[in-house]
Amino acid sequence: MEESDPCAMAPSRPLKVCLVSPVRAVVRLRRKIRILRKSRLHLDLTGEKSLESAQTRLMQKHPYVNRKMLVDTMGFQKPQYFTFDTPTVERVSMVNQRRKKKSRRSRAVLYPENMKKHLPLEQKSKAKRCLLLLTAIICFQILNAIENLDDNLQKYDLDGLEKTLQREVFGQTIAMEIIMNLLKDYLATHVHNKPLVMSVHGPSGVGKSYIGRLLARHFCSVMDGEFVLQYFVMHHCPANEDIFSCQLNLSSKISTIVSQAEIEEKIPVFIFDEVELMPPALLDTLNGFFQSNQTNEFLNAIYVLISNIGGNEIVKYVLYNASSDILNSHSMSEDLISVVRSALQQYHPLWNSTDIVPFILLERSHIMHCFLDELMREGFYPDSKYIETLARQINYYTTEDRQYSTTGCKQVGAKVNLLH
Repeated sequence: MEESDPCAMAPSRPLKVCLVSPVRAVVRLRRKIRILRKSRLHLDLTGEKSLESAQTRLMQKHPYVNRKMLVDTMGFQKPQYFTFDTPTVERVSMVNQRRKKKSRRSRAVLYPENMKKHLPLEQKSKAKRCLLLLTAIICFQILNAIENLDDNLQKYDLDGLEKTLQREVFGQTIAMEIIMNLLKDYLATHVHNKPLVMSVHGPSGVGKSYIGRLLARHFCSVMDGEFVLQYFVMHHCPANEDIFSCQLNLSSKISTIVSQAEIEEKIPVFIFDEVELMPPALLDTLNGFFQSNQTNEFLNAIYVLISNIGGNEIVKYVLYNASSDILNSHSMSEDLISVVRSALQQYHPLWNSTDIVPFILLERSHIMHCFLDELMREGFYPDSKYIETLARQINYYTTEDRQYSTTGCKQVGAKVNLLH
């Protein structure tokens, strides 16, 4: 049954227009367009129908052109291998979006010709001013700290001490470097978390006591003599002396010197010789001053311990490695430190908190330097042949082509005194 047209049923009016039929026509057209779009999308997804329809349309337009040539030129090529994968709607939409993004171009901002380009005004920030002020304060503090470090090093004249040790000590280059590095690091500032304790070990006659005298003489010259203490065990605490009184005397001396040095902002130096003869009770007293759980004034102090403990181990090590070049390297000092520290474990725990400085044997050339220095000091003419004759009177350890003195330079002074 056909639909009745309301425009036909309506009474004829000359000036009134019917709107129902055009609306229905528009609705039908929209439905047809949707159906066509869906069918077209379906054909694009399957691929085969769209390919055939496109080829058919092209052949209708170009009937005299070869089919294969036309397909190749238009890019309609079938895949080489058949797969069951078909493009989905999401994949097609993603490809279209990518194409749209690629096609977009950044549009340049066009300014009128009669207008000037003005940059936005920079607003002054208070945070930047505070940051600049903080940076200036930090730089000033760093410069002030550097100047203080230089002042401390100049106050103790460590450069002069280094030159003195290089000039008057023979055959102990590595040991002198260790001592100077420890002193420079410690004396660079006046605030420390523990005292500096250097323990000098080696066989007899290699210059250990002489180093102690040089250090005492130098620090007495740059500071008052009351801030330097040289403690000889056989003199200050002989065998017949009461140990308890020795402990009280030592504690009183150290406390007095440290307190006075703290007032004048100086670092005292304590040099203990013949430590191998010190009783265990006195070592316990001395060990109490080496700990870090003390007041600040006791943390700002330098202790130098001189002993022959570990000397035999050093002699064995040097003679065993005499043929190699390890004796002139820093690895030698590390090996000797471990050797000496293992030998010190059976004596007292005091050496657990010390910096070991090993002194090695002196060669024959070093003995000749000792004779030359002693002869010039006594006013004799330094004749090389005469020095060679004196050097032959010293006993040596002989290993291959090297000779090491058994007593070091200890007998040099006695040999020169016989010349008077």
